[in-house]
Amino acid sequence: MSSARPENEPDVLALVTRSLPLWRETEGGTPRFINHSENLTFLVAGPGDARHVLRLHRPHYHSRTSIASELAWLEALEPGPVPVPRLVRAIDGTSIQEVASDRYAAVFAFEAGQEPKPEDDLVALFSTLGRYAAELHLHVGRWEQPERFVRPIWDGIGLLEPAGLWGDWRKAPGVEGEIRTTLLALDQRLRQELAAYGTDIDRFGLIHADMRLANLLVDGDRVTLLDFDDCGFGWFMYDLAASLSFFETSPQVPALIRAWLQAYMQVRPLKADDIRMIDTMILFRRMALLAWIGSHEETALAKAHADRFATDTAEMARRYLAR
Repeated sequence: MSSARPENEPDVLALVTRSLPLWRETEGGTPRFINHSENLTFLVAGPGDARHVLRLHRPHYHSRTSIASELAWLEALEPGPVPVPRLVRAIDGTSIQEVASDRYAAVFAFEAGQEPKPEDDLVALFSTLGRYAAELHLHVGRWEQPERFVRPIWDGIGLLEPAGLWGDWRKAPGVEGEIRTTLLALDQRLRQELAAYGTDIDRFGLIHADMRLANLLVDGDRVTLLDFDDCGFGWFMYDLAASLSFFETSPQVPALIRAWLQAYMQVRPLKADDIRMIDTMILFRRMALLAWIGSHEETALAKAHADRFATDTAEMARRYLAR
């Protein structure tokens, strides 16, 4: 999770402070910046022990309709088998507020817990994530989406094309020489595998798309799944790949995949073709993250991984392509 301080922080803090009276629960509160990744998030301390989280969306990214669609799914999941943050509606009853031109904000109840780390023993956690993913995928199969429901499509065009949603992986740090050649070959193979796998409704639908460690809060036995900002239409197995983001080379990964699959299949069945696609989805996610690093170089998260991400992805690609 990035903790870089936002650019022009006094201006942003002033905007957030002016916006707090739009929600009854945050009026008169004191905001404190806590994170900058795709959006900016602030912890709002109110009277007594009252705490809420305000998310200030990056301008020119998601439309109001798209954000409202995300929040509609979030509300539909609560209460349910997957703990998620509770949306706090504004005084006017809406889920989001336009606090400046094309600048939207939403407020959530504060959730207790700690972000897990890649060096932790994650096997039990990945059992939980497998179960959560299966529950989400079952839910979208029976949930009737609102009439105006707009979310990104996380397919080969959405992530591998030069004009992809997260930028062009070809422009990321370190993508040159042999690494570039290898990744171009990987790009072609991924497109072939994804096209062959297809987008039937048993394998492709609305997904969280970013169930990584930074979007989890562990509080004893309770694990809360955060940040549905990237939810969209993609392959269900992509949720497994996203859970491994930024530590795909860890020696824990095979055990984590086994734990995830075992828990998932206790809730929702998978076919052999789904399991065969795991390595493809992991590399597909790596390419998406590579593009993200190149287009978000100002964030601490991108800076932390910029030096080796292309090199390590190319090494993973060589083994994948050699099979």
